[in-house]
Amino acid sequence: MSSNILLLEDDQLLSETLCELFEDEGYKLFHVTNGQAALDATYSHKFDAYIFDINVPLLDGLTLLKELRHSKDATPTLFLTSHKDKEMLKNGFKSGADDYITKPFDPEELLLRIEALLRRTLKKSDECIGTLCHDAEHKSIRYKGVELELSVKEYQLLVLLMKHANNTVPKELIMDELWSRGEGGSDGAIRVYITRLKQLLHDIEIQNIRGVGYKLVS
Repeated sequence: MSSNILLLEDDQLLSETLCELFEDEGYKLFHVTNGQAALDATYSHKFDAYIFDINVPLLDGLTLLKELRHSKDATPTLFLTSHKDKEMLKNGFKSGADDYITKPFDPEELLLRIEALLRRTLKKSDECIGTLCHDAEHKSIRYKGVELELSVKEYQLLVLLMKHANNTVPKELIMDELWSRGEGGSDGAIRVYITRLKQLLHDIEIQNIRGVGYKLVS
């Protein structure tokens, strides 16, 4: 499965160049031109990496990443910046950035940096929320040290809830993640999987946000 990347960049020419480059390499690039649109996109889509310009309209890249990290979004992030002073770069890393590249840059170098970020992320096998741990490498989830016996869709749903822990996951996003267009998912099917997960996770709360979606509370 190809990686999904969110690109926040208000330079149209640069954006078109990057979209073409990454898509030629098999990545799916979702492009937005302002920070608020980027924030909204993180609520409705699942991304494997973020590429954020810092100086963008409505919500700058630094503030955006601080908000995402505050909501426990650990998606690997690279900043595009024209800033070369150490104070700005220090602020970038303090806000939760994993890497940066200064403008002007070679698009091929950016591609290599993102590939390296994604590889490093895959090596961080276990991601835990309390006693609930996800081993992404082996596609398994342990609860209180015991591996859960999950169907494929139960696993996908629990991973999605863990990724967005303490944030509501819209039913539309769950549908997109669990079913292809031809499979025909339903609210009823989601409720069945949620009920099953609640039975397995006795001490972990999964809230039903009526009419919106579900939230795993850590």
